Amino acid sequence: QVQLQESGGGSVQSGGSLRLSCVVSGYRYSTYCMGWFRQVPGNEREGVATIDTDKIINYAESVKGRFTISKDNAANTLYLKMSSLNSEDTAMYYCAAGPLPCGTWNWERTDRFRYWGQGTQVTVSS
Repeated sequence: QVQLQESGGGSVQSGGSLRLSCVVSGYRYSTYCMGWFRQVPGNEREGVATIDTDKIINYAESVKGRFTISKDNAANTLYLKMSSLNSEDTAMYYCAAGPLPCGTWNWERTDRFRYWGQGTQVTVSS
């Protein structure tokens, strides 16, 4: 059974950093497009970043230069390093897996991703 488990969320002051992790199991991790998404109550889930097997990476404009997505295939773990956090980054963060390739057009569409974790909360206070 496919499982994704996020961790690393928490509360941080504006300007601070956090690193999220997502451990995946139950499938060949390296054969999927992996991504991070976030959602604020009342809003749609939005794409943050994706990475594929060739390490082609997409970022939302709002996080470029501040967030870094990476993965450790040997450890079956996806990461999101977040720096210079601000209040607009406050959200529930989810990792997700979908079919390759991630692509560069409409990469952030949530309906492309079949498997989802339960999320980890990130709260940034000013």
